[in-house]
Amino acid sequence: MLSLEMSSASISRRAPGQYARESVLRLRMRCLIVLGAFAVVTDALGRALRFHGVEFELAEVGLLCACLAILRYVLPVVERLDQGAAGEELVGGLLEELGDEGWHVLHDAPLKHGNVDHIAIGPAGLFIFETKSNPGPVKVRRVHGAILRQAQVQRDEVQRVAGARAEPVVVYSRAWVDHPGARRKGVRVLPARMLLNHLRHLPPALGAEEMRAVHERLLVALGKPVQPVERLRVRRGGPVRGAR
Repeated sequence: MLSLEMSSASISRRAPGQYARESVLRLRMRCLIVLGAFAVVTDALGRALRFHGVEFELAEVGLLCACLAILRYVLPVVERLDQGAAGEELVGGLLEELGDEGWHVLHDAPLKHGNVDHIAIGPAGLFIFETKSNPGPVKVRRVHGAILRQAQVQRDEVQRVAGARAEPVVVYSRAWVDHPGARRKGVRVLPARMLLNHLRHLPPALGAEEMRAVHERLLVALGKPVQPVERLRVRRGGPVRGAR
């Protein structure tokens, strides 16, 4: 029974930034494969032509072009994904601290319109978090419309499957925000350093049973198993850290 419970718990959890980390790994592997293929072809032609001839020179040019293309177009994408993953890991680590306070936290949740970075269900309500890792000052009134629309779409989908009102929050992991906690078009904007303080000072909105029900509906929507032991523990004594 213990091993079954641990297996279910591992299936029902994804690490913060997992999708971004997996994307970084895939891109790096593809780059290595492409460069390796060009290098092998160039070496084979060189040996066959005794490192002379037009074919060998063209192969050398192709290898050089592949290197330049990866440097120019692929590596910046890898760097952005890596920074995004680091931001999600930071915010996810902060949210995990709320576990002792009865919160349920899901990371990298795959829904119809893409992955939601983080979903948190706690006494203050249901929240979805979109993490941004760009540095520098951020003015709330100038947050890009695409970011707001993404948060709004994710909110609508989470509300639909959870059967509860959700608040969308854009969290900047590294940036300074001019009006932290302000809303734009229904989306709250916060720096990561103020996230926990903000959530902890919100008024109560959900009881223990409501939190459990919302959490379970989300797990079902995500195709993840609901732990029977978790439900029993919640009924007896309220939310516990092991039930996220």
